[in-house]
Amino acid sequence: MRRKPTTRREPMTRREPMTRRKPVTRRRAVNALLLGSGALALTAGAAWAQQAAPSDLVEKGRYLATAGDCVACHTAPGGKPYAGGLYINFPGSIGKLATPNITPDKETGIGNWSDDDFKRAMHQGITKNGSYLYPAFPFPWYTRMTDEDVGAIKAYLFSLEPVNAPRKAADIAFPFSIRDGLLAWRLAFFTEGRFKPDPKASEEVNRGAYLVEGPGHCGACHNGSKLVGASQWSGYLEGGTIDGWYAPNLSGDDKEGLGLWSEDQLFTYLKTGAAPGRAGVVAGPMRQVIEESLSKMTDGDVRAIAAYLKTLAPKPTYTPDVKSDFRQAATAPGADTYLNRCVACHRPDGQGMPGAIPSLAGNGAVLAKGPETVIRVILGGLDAKGEYAAMPAVGVGMTDAEVAAVTNYVRQTFGNQAPPTAEPGQVATLRAETQTMLAGNAPCETVANPTLAEALKQADAAGQLKDVKAEQMLHRIATLLPAVRQAAPQVSTAELVNGLTATYCQAADRSATGLDWPTTLGAFAGVVYGQIKTPNRAEK
Repeated sequence: MRRKPTTRREPMTRREPMTRRKPVTRRRAVNALLLGSGALALTAGAAWAQQAAPSDLVEKGRYLATAGDCVACHTAPGGKPYAGGLYINFPGSIGKLATPNITPDKETGIGNWSDDDFKRAMHQGITKNGSYLYPAFPFPWYTRMTDEDVGAIKAYLFSLEPVNAPRKAADIAFPFSIRDGLLAWRLAFFTEGRFKPDPKASEEVNRGAYLVEGPGHCGACHNGSKLVGASQWSGYLEGGTIDGWYAPNLSGDDKEGLGLWSEDQLFTYLKTGAAPGRAGVVAGPMRQVIEESLSKMTDGDVRAIAAYLKTLAPKPTYTPDVKSDFRQAATAPGADTYLNRCVACHRPDGQGMPGAIPSLAGNGAVLAKGPETVIRVILGGLDAKGEYAAMPAVGVGMTDAEVAAVTNYVRQTFGNQAPPTAEPGQVATLRAETQTMLAGNAPCETVANPTLAEALKQADAAGQLKDVKAEQMLHRIATLLPAVRQAAPQVSTAELVNGLTATYCQAADRSATGLDWPTTLGAFAGVVYGQIKTPNRAEK
């Protein structure tokens, strides 16, 4: 019940929850960062009971559905939660499939499903009518969950308000449209069975393994091969491409993976999307995982995930592409674009600005096997995250060839040795799929934090920003910010930057700004960030 959509980002920059549900093609079988029976004295189910102490089955099911981020895939853009309708894209030209309604509606949902019907779908991938489920639904992971946990999820879903929402038609090419043909896939790649704790591992590590391999279904995005579908064993957590993003390697490899991360850094990243001492900041589908799932889980469970991931052996997936002459030459392809578009923030040495602009040197997204995430970030920009500034959608004003060249340049410069495989055709494809507010090709975001929303309303932020021109931004923002901060003193830097930028996006007279819209919006977000960090510099 969780996979991920298409218009998102992976660890290299920053993005903070605003409110709107992004029209993503979910982190399904993505690109982006993240409950058993057993012979151990303390089972995973019992561990959850000790940590979360649920008072009833429904509450336990709600928590497990959150851990699995079921709402992500089973909610269409603008639709009602769990009513389905989100299209999941399959690899290659296979097609797409709409997720089903899993509210307890008896006509269009699962209201007529028995406990056994539900468990069979979760554990065996077989529907109530006996047909095979496509592995877009991650039953190869859910099969590892306990009967009790699966039953709790059903109890939670049946506590929801029924929604009448018929299943949307599938668009799947022959012969993949014949569900009976899935039998061959199942025989080759699917093994039913519950999670078995490792008797040599600690209780915490076993808990983390259960969460990763079961409800969290992390391998649905982070496993290597997607062509065979959602097989658990297709390159276990070694990283892979999905929905136009690159989900990074989670093994202990020092170059591509988590080998140089401490457990505390990983825990903080999984909870917040950024970690002190690490270059990466959450982007892509992993942002949604953190917002809707990991950030809402107990600290004990998230730390258990971090502890388990830190036990994984190194598993490099490519040989470093060493081209010292390319990396050192100022005339290398992409160097001029980097100098003109990137150097002001990321600096000539690619080190960025500590605590404000992520470093490109040693950045996990930059070092990934595939260039997809770097390309997406260049094209779509990123909202502010934590204490990091927003990144403008600089790629909007660049050609496909320029984006490909600068992507390869940063992946081969500053000591990076990732494969320089980005090509203009790949950029063109990803450009068509990348729709964000900062790029100017998606709706303006809304303000999620109600305290901030009220503060912006009281300060008449929309009215103050309606007619502001580029040369007036500094003074207007410097005047507006103190009133907003006084009314919402607990609001974070990222929330202020993103909230004011979204308000400006909604209110501005775009024809009066004097600049193209993506440049204007990026400049506005930058001025807001600058005034927060270094206030009272507005010219009178």
